[in-house]
Amino acid sequence: MFITISQFSDSPIYQQIQDQLIQQILSGTLAGGTKLPSIRLLAQELHVSVITVKKAYEELERAGYIHTQAALGSFVCKQNAEDRVEQKTQRIESLLAPAVEEALLLHISEEHVQAALHTLFANRKHNHDDND
Repeated sequence: MFITISQFSDSPIYQQIQDQLIQQILSGTLAGGTKLPSIRLLAQELHVSVITVKKAYEELERAGYIHTQAALGSFVCKQNAEDRVEQKTQRIESLLAPAVEEALLLHISEEHVQAALHTLFANRKHNHDDND
């Protein structure tokens, strides 16, 4: 598990932790059943408050990504492939929603947004292919 924190990000630290763990869970980097570091240990490793990590873990548990067992710790929830696809789709929709709202405010057509998304995909795919 690898998490980086940016003090210069617009996102609060707990959100950065949460987002990175979700990304690792949905990508399969953190498999179902994987034990997460204790709140105290992760806080020490990241040099952040225990309260910050606790909030991230609580949000992850509320969203169904992890579960906590008393005296045992926190674990990534096991999911079947269908559930994982649904969670990935929901995650992408939540990230795209602000862009759609902005496009509507700026009177940008759906076709233009789709074209921009297609261009972004093509550019990122090209960059990922170069790095492989």
